[in-house]
Amino acid sequence: MNTRTVGNQIVKVPNILSVDDHVMEPPDLWTTRLPEQYRDSLPHVVREKGQRVGKNLWQADEEGEWADVWHFEAISVCLTMELAAAGYSQGELTQKAMLFEEMRRGCYIQKERLADMTLDHVDASVCFPNVISRFCGQTFSEAKDKDLGLLCVQAYNDWMIDEWCAGDGRGRLIPLTMIPLWDPELAAVEIRRCAAKGSHAVAFSESPFALGYDSVNTGAWNPFFAACDETETTVCIHIGSSSRVAETSPDAKYGEISPVSYQYGMHSLVDIVLSGVLERYPTLRIAYSEANIGWMPYIMQRMDILWDRRKRNPHGHIALKDRPSSYIRDRIYGCIVDDAVGVRTSEFGIGMDKITFESDYPHGASSFPNSIDLAADICVSTKLSDSEIYNFMRGNAIRAFRLEQFGVSA
Repeated sequence: MNTRTVGNQIVKVPNILSVDDHVMEPPDLWTTRLPEQYRDSLPHVVREKGQRVGKNLWQADEEGEWADVWHFEAISVCLTMELAAAGYSQGELTQKAMLFEEMRRGCYIQKERLADMTLDHVDASVCFPNVISRFCGQTFSEAKDKDLGLLCVQAYNDWMIDEWCAGDGRGRLIPLTMIPLWDPELAAVEIRRCAAKGSHAVAFSESPFALGYDSVNTGAWNPFFAACDETETTVCIHIGSSSRVAETSPDAKYGEISPVSYQYGMHSLVDIVLSGVLERYPTLRIAYSEANIGWMPYIMQRMDILWDRRKRNPHGHIALKDRPSSYIRDRIYGCIVDDAVGVRTSEFGIGMDKITFESDYPHGASSFPNSIDLAADICVSTKLSDSEIYNFMRGNAIRAFRLEQFGVSA
């Protein structure tokens, strides 16, 4: 238990279970796991001069700066400081590309990550992919060679389960795998394969439709959701996993984009609930990562109003048997970085027993190495009780990800 003084109040905050962090894929992840025939096209790192084109895409240029660059088929993506910001102050963060040795070793080396977690009072961490994979494996869904794309997904999952989350990492690093997004049936097979190996959390997209696939409204994803329901696999949906960034205008800067970054999470929640996914799969759990929760009470209220209106307007097209909010309260988990408003209004939303905390290591928005201090500030400003603090920091994450199976029970 960590004791902190906030203003004139003393608060006790337990060590954190962070439900949204990231791992920088180590440079040999695929080169040591895929057949030799794919040597020239599999994901591999090249150190070269060039410049950023767009957000993270890279163009080689002898007059440019040095960077470590992931190459996959025809894609080139550089390492960037905003994705590996741990250890840098806000004043040091720039848009520059990076080399592996310029980033904190905890970004991609298990032993060093565990040490950083201890430093930050984080007992366990759920890690999303980061650079070449993107947040739910979108890169591999875009592969021209889908056989190679599937091998890349499987290799990542095997590394995640057998190495990153194994050994000293067991119970501290919680496996989160990905799926072949282009085929729901293949996705279901991979869910069952990974569950048999010990992974019961999977990264999914805010909007498969935005990635060029069927939306969840079509029923095409039923095999995937059925496999998750059957294997008790929590579906984790991270902001940005639709490969879109909400913008107030095309020339908006980061400070103008960040306040609306939750937007596609809201779209996803509406799709998941009103499509009947939670009605069809009664034990399925959905966790929204980095989307915050302050918007949830409004959208729950709005869906309920439209459902109630169906009594007067039979063409309202909301076919759920029960109110939309009734499916949310027991099945949807929210994740916050610094959303005190969401905590204060939790009684109107998903409830205090469904809110989890994240450190977002190693991103630029991460609270590392001061996560416990940020958590204490939120707990005091929102006047949480001791039991609510425990659930916020630990208990809700244990339930959301069934962490007892990894030895995390309190």
